[in-house]
Amino acid sequence: MSQITENKLATPVGTTLERYIMRKQAEFPYATGELSQLLRDIALAGKIVNREVNRAGLSRITGAMGEQNVQGEIQQKLDVEANIRFIRALTNGGEACAVLSEENENIIETGNQNGKYVVAIDPLDGSSNIDVNVSIGTLFSIYRRVSRIGGPARKEDFLQGGRAQIAAGYILYGSSTMLVYTTGHGVTGFTYENSLGEFFLSHPDIKIPQHGPVFSCNEGNWFDYPEFVRTFLTTCKERRLTARYVGSLVADYHRNLFTGGIYLYPPTVEKPGGKLRLLYECYPLAFLIEQAGGMAVTGADVVLDVSPTSDLHQRAPLFVGSADLVKELQAVAAR
Repeated sequence: MSQITENKLATPVGTTLERYIMRKQAEFPYATGELSQLLRDIALAGKIVNREVNRAGLSRITGAMGEQNVQGEIQQKLDVEANIRFIRALTNGGEACAVLSEENENIIETGNQNGKYVVAIDPLDGSSNIDVNVSIGTLFSIYRRVSRIGGPARKEDFLQGGRAQIAAGYILYGSSTMLVYTTGHGVTGFTYENSLGEFFLSHPDIKIPQHGPVFSCNEGNWFDYPEFVRTFLTTCKERRLTARYVGSLVADYHRNLFTGGIYLYPPTVEKPGGKLRLLYECYPLAFLIEQAGGMAVTGADVVLDVSPTSDLHQRAPLFVGSADLVKELQAVAAR
């Protein structure tokens, strides 16, 4: 056997998501495997969506459906595809009694009334970018239900507030596909290995830098932003921070998580309450960033401390990233 072959065989394969979840199950004394199964179900659907994204240009599933979702946004074909895949995976897995999706107005009952968990999800964020081959993603948030086990899920299961999340994360479909999640014990990243069909542990303890060189926002909305946002951005430019904005929430967030920086989606004249959805966009990203050592605010308020209304698709502004930058923005907003 050649030395090269021996070296390749000596290289460890790595820790799979499945094995990692089993090792960490002891962190949840009240769980008996259901949460672990939920994470595996989400990962499975992510693998299927990854396949569809990678062959989107050949399989004729790019472009718009010609219909609007409950948010008033034009649905892309991949939005519908991803929504079906995640709902099906969570239904077949048996642990989620209900799903709240960006693509559906009402709670989706899975038929698993004995399930102990509910999942809020944005199946495919930034899907309009798929036609131009820009990174997109999935966002998810998991709660332990408060309604009676054995009965139907209720709105209250999803309206517990950001601090009640027991797990949250995202899947990024880009130059490599990554699953990043937290269960309240730090942030862990897994990279998908296509040839083996497995997510492998690649980033065991993700920490965002305290400061960062990047600000990310749509400066085309400059004149619609509140004065405190324009003041903060002017300071960023004076300090020669770098502007980086892809237009896919997960992609912009992911870059800043690793390099340091701040992502801004402020309120505007047209949307004074913000545009991003609180339950399945702002809450999971805020949970992740706090576990990674960063911060997430809506301006004056910490995102995870914002109480949800009865609107399952409630919107909110979002400023998230390195702690020093977010604190600086908060200070400007408080003047």
